[in-house]
Amino acid sequence: MMVCCAEHLELAIDVYVDKMERAPEISTIPVDKQEESCEFCTRQAEYMVGNECF
Repeated sequence: MMVCCAEHLELAIDVYVDKMERAPEISTIPVDKQEESCEFCTRQAEYMVGNECF
């Protein structure tokens, strides 16, 4: 699972597909749980890309 900002959502999807060879589940992170930073920059993460969801 990866977390990312809106700007890096497409990049996170590409990285996931390259690693897992299948499409990821994409979900928004609830505002009250947005504690992590994007894995590609320092912005607040807005999306989760992978199989785990809140």
